Amino acid sequence: MPASPTTAPRPDATDAAAVGELVERVVTWFAGAARDLPWRRPERTPWSVLVSEVMLQQTPVVRVEPAWRAWMERWPTPADLAAAPTADVLRAWDRLGYPRRALRLQECARAVVERHGGEVPDDEEALRALPGIGEYTAAAVRAFAFGRRSVVVDTNVRRVLARAVTGAALPAPSPTAAERAAAAAAVPDDDAAAARWAAASMELGALVCTARAPRCAACPVADLCAWRAAGSPPDAHAGRRRTQSWHGTDRQCRGRIMAVLRGAPGAVDRAALDTALDTAPATGPRTTGAPDAAQVTRCLAGLVEDGLVEQDAAGAYHLPRD
Repeated sequence: MPASPTTAPRPDATDAAAVGELVERVVTWFAGAARDLPWRRPERTPWSVLVSEVMLQQTPVVRVEPAWRAWMERWPTPADLAAAPTADVLRAWDRLGYPRRALRLQECARAVVERHGGEVPDDEEALRALPGIGEYTAAAVRAFAFGRRSVVVDTNVRRVLARAVTGAALPAPSPTAAERAAAAAAVPDDDAAAARWAAASMELGALVCTARAPRCAACPVADLCAWRAAGSPPDAHAGRRRTQSWHGTDRQCRGRIMAVLRGAPGAVDRAALDTALDTAPATGPRTTGAPDAAQVTRCLAGLVEDGLVEQDAAGAYHLPRD
């Protein structure tokens, strides 16, 4: 339903005062609403923050937290992970999804050891030069690990700014130059304030300003929200968004192959692998049935190419051996 008329100033990308009011309210809300996550605690290290950010890519907190705790207990420093057998790393990654992230994280650890003496750098350019660390992760590590000013923009922040500032239901599928400029303009100049805004805006998007069912009644900036003021219009980009079911995809098949190999004591030949895929429970939600032979062949080739699986001289498959 359309929002009730209000005299409160609504944010505008060109209105610094209105955006400042938005930032201040969200940060104040965060002080009492923030989740108690281990990578936010005072005893966190830059490395533990970096690991959390890699794990949290496309994976919910509820799945990441126990995996992160076990990971940090086993490999608390970059040097520890750098020296670990790759097969152990992939087994520990388990079902967090996108196992290439585990390989990139180990490569990142090795680069931190070789280039930075085992200490995660606080320079954003140096962070982005590390394997597997992109624009978002570098900015997040700089903000959350070191308390430094950076422009941290994930899907949650994009959604908050799209609704509150521009009045859109959801941001465009890909960030625009105008969106990047608006996000940068919202970041306070002070290091500590900027880091708080980064965490607060992400939390608001994760807990309140959600994609499918925003909790506007609980939002600290509902009266400032341009989207609500416009009557909560529908997503203008709905037709451009790609959706793909999980069942039957190559990603599902790859996950099932990896699950079999993680649980195997040694190499698995193709016949045994096919049998295991026929009988093992499918990974992921709402999934049944076994992949066909052509799909398994294609996915095995992809896993070998990605360095996630190796094939021995006899043609059997196994996790990488260092």
